[in-house]
Amino acid sequence: MKIIIAPGAFKHSLGARAAAEAIERGLLNSGLGAECRLLPIADGGNGTLDAFLAGGGERIETEVLDPLGRRIRSAFGLLQDGDTAVIEMALASGLELVHRDELNAIKASTYGTGMLMQAALEAGARRVIVGIGGSATTEGGAGCLQALGVRLLDVDGNLLLTGADALAQVRQVDFSGLDSRWQQVEVILAADVENPAVGPNGAAAVYGPQKGASPADTAYLDRVLTHFFGVIATQTGNDLRAVPGGGAAGALAAGLMTCLPAQIQSGADLILDYNGFDAAVSTADLVITGEGRMDSQTLSGKGPISAARRAKQLGVPTVALVGGLQIDDALLHKAGLQAVLPIVPGPMPLDEALQQAAELLEMAARRLGYLLQLQQ
Repeated sequence: MKIIIAPGAFKHSLGARAAAEAIERGLLNSGLGAECRLLPIADGGNGTLDAFLAGGGERIETEVLDPLGRRIRSAFGLLQDGDTAVIEMALASGLELVHRDELNAIKASTYGTGMLMQAALEAGARRVIVGIGGSATTEGGAGCLQALGVRLLDVDGNLLLTGADALAQVRQVDFSGLDSRWQQVEVILAADVENPAVGPNGAAAVYGPQKGASPADTAYLDRVLTHFFGVIATQTGNDLRAVPGGGAAGALAAGLMTCLPAQIQSGADLILDYNGFDAAVSTADLVITGEGRMDSQTLSGKGPISAARRAKQLGVPTVALVGGLQIDDALLHKAGLQAVLPIVPGPMPLDEALQQAAELLEMAARRLGYLLQLQQ
């Protein structure tokens, strides 16, 4: 058999590359005589950098600020063409960088993402892909813009700090400090959502609670985002509050579109195209994908379902190995997945499952390998 192993990241436990390697180990340990090719995938969120670098390139480490302003080591990628940089915002401003007890959607900032972007610019990038997903933030990308040289000013012209609280005080956004080189750089926002920046389906309403926002916080965040983008609309004539996808990563997408020549594209499709997924699958017998949890959001362009849909069009079945299943798998089957198999063999605490993710995934893949041998 020729098998394409193309999982996404298992959030809070395994990156996409590590997940693919665990699946391969399990299949081979089952005695299945298979030729495996690893193509880890992502959709703009966690694992985006690894997925792009699977095809070659350089990972460049640098120091940035995490969502709460602490210094951490992070990285961006330069692809083989030498001109394209890949930024995974989750590596600087992501939810996984903040312990559950520290979640603070009002204080969290994307400043570190801006530091990564500026480092890529200094490295000579002429095209920058920003993977947008998995964020801990809901501040319209204000911190990111500040790291790029944009100034937020209050009614008296005083400089404001980062975080959502600052947005309520913004009366002017000064773009004059933005590095002029950005106007010659192609910026692609790799996103997997279609939510606008504000409103009942906006960044705060839909994603705020998972970032630690209470109902009162969520309403507050939506108000300050509406105000912030309203100020920008008044200044520039560019109203981004209702743009589909603008709500990605706490409305970072809309924030970057205020001053950069940026466009939103499907993160999953970008990565699948870049890694030659269709060509690889066209000669395969099976695709194995997976992620930490499949739920209603999975059908909205997440990496595994995008891979399954493409494979189905090419006549190749796809099986998913998942940590949790919170959607009727009949819907997933209709969307392109032949079967969805859980990796947890029985009830266990979430923390324990996360710690054992590699072992659980490997064992599940071994069981799948045994099943596949029934056909031989």
